[in-house]
Order: sequence, then structure tokens, then C-alpha cells
Amino acid sequence: MRIGNVYRPMIFGCRADERLSEVARQMVDKKVGALAVLDGDEVAGIITERDLVAAMATFTDPSSVNAAACAKTEVKTAGLDEDSREVARRMLDAGIRHLPVEQDGRMVGMVSMRDLLALETWAS
Repeated sequence: MRIGNVYRPMIFGCRADERLSEVARQMVDKKVGALAVLDGDEVAGIITERDLVAAMATFTDPSSVNAAACAKTEVKTAGLDEDSREVARRMLDAGIRHLPVEQDGRMVGMVSMRDLLALETWAS
């Protein structure tokens, strides 16, 4: 199945200068495990629950740290027309659970391992 049939066509994001406490609040409020880190209209990175936990363990005062300091800036992406099994394999190989979905070079949503697992569960 194509990623275009599985992904969540919403972009939940935070500003690069937002404090981690606000980033965490947004994840809780939106019930998501990752946010796009936005620098204006551009995706500058991705920040996940794992990044927040690492910041808690690394920084003396994580409340003073912003999203850009903890976000992954080398972001892997998936295209709408890509095969879901191939994308799942890439995610497993890279050890990631969230992948931005792009169309024509612009982020249009996010796909998670949970989305792909649900697809496999219902397809069986």
C-alpha cells in the first residue's frame, strides 16, 4: 500500500526557539510522539519523545533549552507514492519511529510505526 493511504495528513510542529517544556506540552495535547521543528515555513528538523528524554538526562536545566538544540536536523522523509513496506523497512533500519511525509519537496504530514503496524494488522 502507498504511504499516501496511511500517513497522517497534518503537520504538528513547534518553533525552533520554543522551550522543551512547551514542546512536551504540545506533544501531550496533540497526542503525538514527534513534532516538526519549524524555522518560519521551513522544516528545520524533527523532535521526538526520545529527544525530550535525552535532554532531561543531558542538560542541567532542560527548561532553558529550545527545540532546535535537541532536534534531529538530518531528517529522513517518505514520499506519498512510496510503498509502505519499504518505508517501514527504512524506519526499522534507521531505528526511527516517525517519518515526515513530503510531496514536491514540502512536508505534508507524518507517518509513524504505529500507523504502519495498524496497516499490517488490519491487512492480515
